[in-house]
Amino acid sequence: MTGTGINTDRTVVHLIRHGEVDNPDGVLYGRRPGYHLSELGRRMADRVAEYLADRDVTHVAASPLERAQETAAPIAKSHGLTLDTDERLIEAANVFEGKTFGVGDGALRRPGNWRHLTNPFRPSWGEPYVDQVVRMMGALGSARDAARGHEAVLVSHQLPIWIVRSYVEQRRLWHDPRRRQCTLASLTTFTFQGDGIVSVGYAEPARDLVPAHLLAGAKPAKGQSKAFGA
Repeated sequence: MTGTGINTDRTVVHLIRHGEVDNPDGVLYGRRPGYHLSELGRRMADRVAEYLADRDVTHVAASPLERAQETAAPIAKSHGLTLDTDERLIEAANVFEGKTFGVGDGALRRPGNWRHLTNPFRPSWGEPYVDQVVRMMGALGSARDAARGHEAVLVSHQLPIWIVRSYVEQRRLWHDPRRRQCTLASLTTFTFQGDGIVSVGYAEPARDLVPAHLLAGAKPAKGQSKAFGA
């Protein structure tokens, strides 16, 4: 504890998934440019900014992709901060970018796709999970250092957020995508004591705005943190 009363040993980093994207063709947009928030997505971003308005946020950064930048912008503005860009927060690379690929759309019956579906543990269709952990932990560490004793906000994408949370909570990295607890405009919050993470929390301030079909099968928010022993 310093003489100013600020606990420089405790730092909070909120890792936020962007809001809804305008994607009328339903493609897997991945890292492709040109995909912006929809009108509903902008409402989600404003909701998150309102949720964090009274928090001690001193650093805001986002993935370089438009949807993340647009989600972070109202948060940075409400705190009078410059929005930084961190390339490490970008979406995971995926060979199916620009295509429709989902359950029931026939993708699994296309021979050309089979060679990309051989190893769900790596995974064989995109950026290795371990690589995502490395870059996301790096981004968390940089945000922690930039906001020592305060709070930071990082805006990223569902898969990298879920993978780094799974790593911190010591779960396997391969998983059923339908069971990720990381809905649109949600907050996965990491609390640091010194340099180490001591708890992980989760909140969904815009849950009432999320279309019902996107919530089906997802884990519900429990409104509590998972703490780790010293």
